[in-house]
Amino acid sequence: MTAQQPATSIEGIQSTFDDLGQPLADLTFCVVDLETTGGSARGGSKITEFGAVKVRGGEVVGEFQTLVNPDESIPAFITVLTGITDAMVINAPRIAEVLPSFLEFAHGCVLVAHNAPFDVGFLKHNASELGIPWPRFQVLDTAVLARRVLLRDEVPNVKLATLAHLFRASTTPNHRALSDARATVDVLHGLFERLGPLGVSTLEEVSSYTSRVTPAQRKKRYLADQVPAKPGVYLFRGPNDDVLYVGTSRNLRSRVRTYFTASETRSRMGEMVGLAQRIESVVCATPLEAQVREVRLIARHRPPYNRRSKFPNQKAWLKLTREPWPRLSVVRSILDDDADYIGPFRGRGAAEEAMVALQDVFPIRQCTGRLPVRPRRSACALAEIGHCLSPCDGTADRDTYDTVVGEVRRAMTADPATLVVAIDERMTGLSRLQRYEDAARWRDRLAALLQAAHRTQRLRSLTDEAELVAAAPHDEGWEVHVIRHGRLVAAGVMPRGTAPQPWVDTLLVTAESVSPGFGPVPVATAEETELILRWLESPGVRMVRGAWRAPLASAARHLERFSSDASRADPSFQDGVRRTRVK
Repeated sequence: MTAQQPATSIEGIQSTFDDLGQPLADLTFCVVDLETTGGSARGGSKITEFGAVKVRGGEVVGEFQTLVNPDESIPAFITVLTGITDAMVINAPRIAEVLPSFLEFAHGCVLVAHNAPFDVGFLKHNASELGIPWPRFQVLDTAVLARRVLLRDEVPNVKLATLAHLFRASTTPNHRALSDARATVDVLHGLFERLGPLGVSTLEEVSSYTSRVTPAQRKKRYLADQVPAKPGVYLFRGPNDDVLYVGTSRNLRSRVRTYFTASETRSRMGEMVGLAQRIESVVCATPLEAQVREVRLIARHRPPYNRRSKFPNQKAWLKLTREPWPRLSVVRSILDDDADYIGPFRGRGAAEEAMVALQDVFPIRQCTGRLPVRPRRSACALAEIGHCLSPCDGTADRDTYDTVVGEVRRAMTADPATLVVAIDERMTGLSRLQRYEDAARWRDRLAALLQAAHRTQRLRSLTDEAELVAAAPHDEGWEVHVIRHGRLVAAGVMPRGTAPQPWVDTLLVTAESVSPGFGPVPVATAEETELILRWLESPGVRMVRGAWRAPLASAARHLERFSSDASRADPSFQDGVRRTRVK
């Protein structure tokens, strides 16, 4: 085995994209090619030859070449293809000796191969077989890159020989490892030269390059120059400094650069980048803070290129009013009126379906408008068929009506068991009549109610808490969040070795003050509170001050049974209902 190394060692090479935007000229690439006895390492094929060239700044700084004894006979057709015979490898070192030497040679480099899954797949398989931990190499595939960069009228295919001819490689590929690796080096440099005029000059940009990103987008990549490589929120601003788009990332610089030189191919995003004049960044202490700020900024600015801001008023709530003769109503907002609310639903239609489920089981009035304590109206058709207690004509008993209202309130806010049993029986009867679509419609109505009730119970479990302080492990110590009534009011990272109580006290002093408010989401949106809930439920989170626990599964325990994906209420109608989708 032969390996030529430069006189000085290479320092500071990273094998990840953590320091995004590394110039290609500052990186060391290890271009590797293997010859094998067949096409599949898992299928038992073995490596017969290594060839690798190490390059930096366009210059060769080292080469690695050796035959490998596969401990088996080389198939005749492979010998015809590569010229490698059994006699040539009989005295060659075995893979257990060669692979560690190659990994040492390639340490700190970006691996490059033509059809990389083949070569890297063999390397990884053999490392696993030998019990050698696989280094976290970044891999660049010249075949994939050529497909993205070159046009069909330039080359009929992206075979190594075809590309070597196109770029006038100094070495002709001949199915020998070192020659093919040298030819791949010339192909790599040729592709880099094609990308240079397009503003692609870093490893991240090359790896995710696509020709569908327009030159106009690439020219604006300077907008990302001042964006920090930290977690936070970014805002694209237009000609009048209006907010066009809001996003979040654990690495702002990484994410923002993809809009100009990488894999962002959504046509609307290309249009947005064309309008953008500057990018504003908001650095956040933690990923949760960034997510929450993104939600708030989208709600405040309603950027035209954020999908979530297109229909801000579509969400709905189901309300049980507080009046002498309460009723159900679908509303867009929550008032300070002591009424009971559940939701939010995805839209008004879902809320109305849930309301139908309640009104069918409980004979609460369905007329609109407020009734006086002693109404004097005529009875409606629903009263005549027994679907309403008919308070409008004064015949309803007040205590009886209050009892029904209490059952509706319990089904909405506590335990919907009575509702579930009633609709379960209705579904069973319909399915026995083979009316599966009707049964599925009632299933979906019940599911809409259960989902909203469960969502409200989850929200309440946090919004009812005046203050919580919770922490989770962080790379630099602990990320700490202060939550008041379901709203994130402070966030920070407590360094390792810091006395926790004084640090938390200081964070509390800086926390936003909030009033309790009213309703299931008194001081924040449901989306923000649910982001916090998901974080609280994630592994490793600890309560520092205050106490919180997930709500009891009163509504949730019925959801799986009555979801639109699996109705298992009764075997007699299970198959028919499960296959039915009601639009």
